Formats: sequence, C-alpha cells, structure tokens
Amino acid sequence: MNSSMQSNVNNDRGDSDSIDVYDEDDGERLIKPRNNFASYSNEDINVRFRSIANINVTCSNIEAISGQSRRLHIRDITPGATNFLSTNYESLDYDPCENYLLQDEERKKGYKFIVRKNFARWFIFLLIGICTALIACFVDILIEELSSLKYGWLKKYVDQCVMEGCLWLPYMTWLVLNIVPVFIGAVLVSYIEPVAAGSGIPQVKCYLNGVKIPRVVRIKTLAVKTIGVICTVVGGLAGGKEGPMIHSGAVIAAGISQGKSTTFKKDLKIFEYFREDHEKREFVSGGAASGVSAAFGAPIGGVLFSIEEGTSFFNQSLTWRTFFASMITTFTLNVILSAYHGHPGDLSYPGLLNLGKFNSIPYKIYEIPLFMLMGTFGGLLGAFWNHVNYKITCFRLRFVTRKWQKVVEALLVAILSATMGSLMIYFVNDCKPLGNDPTKFPVQMYCAEGQYNAVASLWFQTPESSVRSLFHDPKGAHNDLTLAIFVVLYFFLAAATFGLSMSSGLFIPSLLIGSAWGRLIGSALAKLCPHCEVLDPGKYALLGAAAQLGGVVRMTISLTAILIEATQGIYFGLPVIIVLIMAKWIGDFFNEARAEINSYGRLRGLILRSQLIVLLKDKVFNEYEEFWEKPLSINMFRNEYPRYPTIEQVAITDEEKTYTIDLRHFMNPSPYTVQHSATLPRTFRLFRALGLRHVPVVNDINEVIGIITRKDVARFRIWRHRGKMGLDELLITNQI
Repeated sequence: MNSSMQSNVNNDRGDSDSIDVYDEDDGERLIKPRNNFASYSNEDINVRFRSIANINVTCSNIEAISGQSRRLHIRDITPGATNFLSTNYESLDYDPCENYLLQDEERKKGYKFIVRKNFARWFIFLLIGICTALIACFVDILIEELSSLKYGWLKKYVDQCVMEGCLWLPYMTWLVLNIVPVFIGAVLVSYIEPVAAGSGIPQVKCYLNGVKIPRVVRIKTLAVKTIGVICTVVGGLAGGKEGPMIHSGAVIAAGISQGKSTTFKKDLKIFEYFREDHEKREFVSGGAASGVSAAFGAPIGGVLFSIEEGTSFFNQSLTWRTFFASMITTFTLNVILSAYHGHPGDLSYPGLLNLGKFNSIPYKIYEIPLFMLMGTFGGLLGAFWNHVNYKITCFRLRFVTRKWQKVVEALLVAILSATMGSLMIYFVNDCKPLGNDPTKFPVQMYCAEGQYNAVASLWFQTPESSVRSLFHDPKGAHNDLTLAIFVVLYFFLAAATFGLSMSSGLFIPSLLIGSAWGRLIGSALAKLCPHCEVLDPGKYALLGAAAQLGGVVRMTISLTAILIEATQGIYFGLPVIIVLIMAKWIGDFFNEARAEINSYGRLRGLILRSQLIVLLKDKVFNEYEEFWEKPLSINMFRNEYPRYPTIEQVAITDEEKTYTIDLRHFMNPSPYTVQHSATLPRTFRLFRALGLRHVPVVNDINEVIGIITRKDVARFRIWRHRGKMGLDELLITNQI
C-alpha cells in the first residue's frame, strides 16, 4: 500500500543531490498486486525525503521504494537530532475492544448500569475540578508566603547595607535564598522522578494523543511536581507555576478515575469500568483543562486548550464534562483564595495568574498595522528563543547527563539569577517617586528620600507580580533603558532555565519578556505622540506579552481565550488574535517492513498481546474449563490495568504449552481495517481521529496481508522551513 513507502538511508556521502533507490524484491509485489488497483501504476509518483545526512532521496515511482530504513538505527545519535523515532515508547490503545465479554456485560447490566456509569462520569469530573483547585491553592498560598518572607528579608538588608556599605550581605542572602529551594527541587526531580521536569505540557499532549509516557500520571510525579514548582518560583528562577498545573490536573484525573493506586497498591474496587485507555484519556483531558482553568482562571480557555493542543478526537459530551470540571475548578479556587486574601465570598480571585483587570482598552483602526508589526516581532523573537533553547538543550544532552550534573546546573542558574538582579539594581539607577511603586517591597537603594528604585521592583517580587506591574503601572513608571536591559537579561535567563531538571512553566517567563518589550514600544509611541491617549504603555505590554508567548508556543485560539479571560478584556479580543496569528505565522516560517508474506489468512478478529498474557496467566485453557473458579468476565482484564503482567511472570508447564485457548470470546470481532491500497494521508486521519494503536491491512477479499502500527505512521512527518516543505522519514532507534 502507498502508506508503506520507505526510503533507504544513503550511506554514500557523494555530491549527488538525489538518488534512485530500487529493490528488486519489491517489484513483483508492488507492480502487480492481487487486485491490480490503478494506484500501483508507476506513473509520476514523486516523494521527497530528507535523510539524517540531509540528502534528498527522490523516487520516480513506488517500485523504487525499499524497506531498509525500518531497521533499527544502531549508530550514535547526535544530541538534539529530531529525525528519530524511539522504540522505548509504546502507543496507548484508544480503540475499545468490543469482544463477547464486553457485550455480555452490557446485556446483563442493562439501562440502570448505563445511567449509573454516566452519573459516575460527572461525579469524577466534579472531584477532578475540586482536587485540582485544592492543589492549586496549596501551591499559590505557599509561594505567596515564602516569597513574601524572601523579598522582605532582602529589602531589609538592602536598605540597611546601603547606609552601612555592606551590599555584599544582601547579595549573599539572595544567593542562599535562591540556592536552598532550587537545590531541593533539583534533587527531587533528578533523583526521585525525572518525568516531573519542565512544565509537563508536552508529556500530557503526548498522552492525550496516544503516546504512552512511563510514569507521567503517577502520584509520585504529582508530589514531585507540586513541591518542585514551589521551589522553582521561590528560588527566583525564570519559571512559572501555570504550566505544571496542567500536568498536575492530568495526574489527578488519571488517579481518581481508576479508583486504585498502583503506587500504594490500594484498590478501592470503584470505577472499575473506567479502567481502559480510552476511558482514562477522557478524564485526563478534563484534568488538563482544569489545570488551565486553575492557572489562569480561564475555564473556556481550558476547554479550548484541550481541543486545540490535546485530544485528537473530541465529542460533544466530553466537551460539556470538561467545561464542567473547569468551572468547578475556578469556583473552588475563588472560594478558597478569596477567604485567604481576607474577602470571603468575594470570588474575585479566579486563577493563580492574577493579571489584573483592564477597565478600558480603547484602540483605533490606525493601530491595527502596529499590532501586526508587534505580532511579527513577537514571532521573530519567539523563533529566536526556541533556537537558543534548542542549542542549550543540545549542550545538555551532550555534557549534562548525570544526575549530580543536573543539580549543579540548576544551582548555577539560580546563582546567575541572583547575580543578574543584583548587578542591574546596583548599576541602573532608575528612581521614581513613592506612591507609584508597583511592589509591596519598594527599595530605596541610592535614590533620594521619597523615591524608590524601579529596577528593584522588577526583581523583588514573583514573575507573575512583575507582569501585573508592567500591565497596570502608570506612564513613566519605568525608564526605557531599564526595560531594554531587563528584556535582554531575562530573555537569556529564561532560555537557560527552561530545560533544567526543575518543575517550571514557560508561560510566565514569556509573558514577562513580552510585556517588558511591549511596554517599551508603548512608551516610545507615547513619546512620539504625547497627546494620543490611546497609546497606553499598559495596552502594548499586554500585546507584547501575547506576541512573545504566541511566538514561542504557537497557540492561537486557546491562548486568545486564556488571555482575554485572565485580563477580563473581551472587547480587546481582536487585537490579541491579530497579534497571535502574526506571531504564529512568522514563528512557523523559521522553526518546525518490509516483511515477506508467505501465506494469507482471513481476518476473524483482533486480540492484544496484553490480553493474551492475562489469559495465559489465569490459565484460561479449554482443557481446564471445568476447573474455572468463576465465569469469565471483562473484569479479568480491568483488574490488571494499567500495568499488565509481563511474559516473564507467566508460569506454564511443558504440558500446558500443548493446550489451546478459544479466543473468540476475548477478541474484537470487528476491528478497524484499511485496504492495502489506502494512502498515507487517509491512514493518518484514521489513526488520529479514532486514537488507534494498530490497524490490520487487508486485500480485496479480506485476507490479512500486514498490520500498520502508530509508530509506522509516526515515522513520516511533514517539515516546513522558510517557505519550503517536504516529507521527513524518521529513523528508528532505542537510544532515546
């Protein structure tokens, strides 16, 4: 079939731009198929591949395709290479096995079971929303209290030592207050649970789209993620708590929906009918949306995030349940945080990211070209940030490989953060009158009496508070030089922070960088036209934040909703979406078996290897039928989910190896299939829309001639770069 086309990896590093690859063994099978479909004719079928050596392989027809590249790549991999597909990850199976046991269960339990199961779904989503909000409140309150202590001490020592000439003391204090929490977070991530590093959003997106990431939704991951993100923010790193909340929500959803914990080996014997991949995915999707809602106070943005960036397939009922969980999260967060801030029942604290409310953001039609230019600049800066971070990641893969090295690297970045802030506060004398101070810890430094140092206001508070300050500070609250230096320093600090063995998010650093250069542009425009009231620096700070974040993460719909909900500025939606679209377009421009078949058998059904192992372990042999302890049911598979036994755990005698098992009751009698003439795009749509793990390939008389797995499809990837596009075929390796 067309989707099985593969290119040989050319080992000859010659000067030729293209080569013709031909395998004699493929000729008869491809040119003369059993049904003689016209799609196998050798007329003008061109496929362009990029190999690891950047050699273009052009095939003039299908008979010139060979299966060499399916072999395992055993050479050393260059750190940072993106054209490999790992064999260490498996696919999740989102296609329910509608075998006899499942049908028998549905017949016996009837309508009442369906109603009870549907009620259980809604109840689980309710619990997901509440528990996600509780974790979010715990993280937010602890960060708030610890940060207040930290910056209160720093202000005290700075004010004292400016007069006494001992500025080394607050610097050393800053170092210690950064190093201690960062050390704790780095040790937890490096030694206890490495999968808790970063924001966790890529791992959650992989899980929702069918890639099985080991330990990604375990309770230990949640514990390390929660403590780690607190250590990151309190430790002064350029990271936020918003991204990890999405991962935390996904872990909470996965745990609650299964009614058992494999970590603690506790089975509550509830929700057993949800112990399947396709059921678990729906709850994880709701958990991710709840995480977005908790982070930004954006329930609609959470649902759109799950649709745009998460699950390949979404139905109407899942959308409603996801929105319900997001709203419960926002409401619970409102109740707890309003009480914590001394306004019980006020419900004015919708999310962890409090960007403040824009009461009015007027804009004129002549500003739209300015918005487009800001989006373009955000896309360029985002592409450059991604490139810098990619180079840093390659360096880490090559040289920072041991656990202790990862801890030391995190400590060095913590020292760098304190050093940058200290030097900028010391050398940049940006004094503003008290009363306009955007922080509760104003530092006088070398300013006159009645003034404060505006540079210190950017460093002596959490990144979230700095973003809020840049959004809502009055005109003239920051000098242009202060903003320019801060953008450059924080840009590279954020690039160095992202990828550390720490739990941290990317949203807040991007928003802070963008709001700084956006306010710089707004300040410059206000000076060019001092009488133009619409040229508000705070408005351009918001657009700069959107442009920077959009240029880095390349989201449009969900990010627009998130920013609008977080700032309560629905009337400013058009400028935000213009900026995000431009940033995405510009950013995207720069950065993105052969097996011989000896005989044919008719397709009767499909059964998974994990199911076969369970049957062997339970010794469901026909010869033992009279000794079976109880009637067979679908629960025999659910009780083993998600960690099915391995073949090594199955003990079978030599005599039992001659026994038989009737698989008709356990197999899926009607699996999805594709004809061997199906194209790669059609096969890809089938895998993506239905969340499949594998699809048998049949000919025109329903004989099985092969099977396509998710990894077979994942090997092919469209690349786009600087206005060009082509097809990448990834190499298979077990080294990543």
